[in-house]
Amino acid sequence: MAMSSQPLDINSLSPEEQLRLLQELWDSLSRNPERIPITDAQREELDRRMAQAETDGGGGIPWDHVLLRIRERRR
Repeated sequence: MAMSSQPLDINSLSPEEQLRLLQELWDSLSRNPERIPITDAQREELDRRMAQAETDGGGGIPWDHVLLRIRERRR
């Protein structure tokens, strides 16, 4: 991966530019999540959470319920 020879002074960017850069980085990383290294501890935690989710079944809250709660709070 080629990087610019000029260092990027992030502090010279406006907040909007910093957010745009952050979004570009996130988008770039999310295209190939399998290439992002994780530690053994992170892998173990992910495995633990996956096993717990399978044991608990549908323990989550449907998105439409979450959205309804958020909208009710704003009233």
